[in-house]
Amino acid sequence: MENLTFKIAERKDCELILEYIKKLAEYEKRLDEVTATADDIEKWVFDEKQAEVIFAILDGKTIGFALYFLSFSTYIGNVNMHLEDLFIEPECRGNGYGKALLKELGNIVLDRGYGRFEWTCLSWNKPSIDFYLNIGAEMKDWELFHFKGEALEKFVKE
Repeated sequence: MENLTFKIAERKDCELILEYIKKLAEYEKRLDEVTATADDIEKWVFDEKQAEVIFAILDGKTIGFALYFLSFSTYIGNVNMHLEDLFIEPECRGNGYGKALLKELGNIVLDRGYGRFEWTCLSWNKPSIDFYLNIGAEMKDWELFHFKGEALEKFVKE
């Protein structure tokens, strides 16, 4: 693991970030839902600073990424790091690199004094759920809801 390093994404990495978003979406069988562009990434991650991205690099080659943003918890009166995306290249899985990336993110949470480190996981993704439980993460009883597109417009205009 001594050859594994981490790098905070820079503006020049927008295409690479999008590539990893698409790789994750393909794994999740949701590639058809990706409408993001490199310009969107540049605007929201780098111009508006609404998210941050970190890459996992092994022997000089990028092998994974994590994208996260802050949310606010009224219960604890502090911000949370919400991990939106985490992806490790399939050929690199099972070697502890995903766990190392999560630890790096955990260090950011601790260093910045955030209240919690949280994420969601698709209910069918048993390997990931088992992994998260095995490392000591708690599974909460929340269900995720969202509006988008026509459904959101219809709701707002009712």
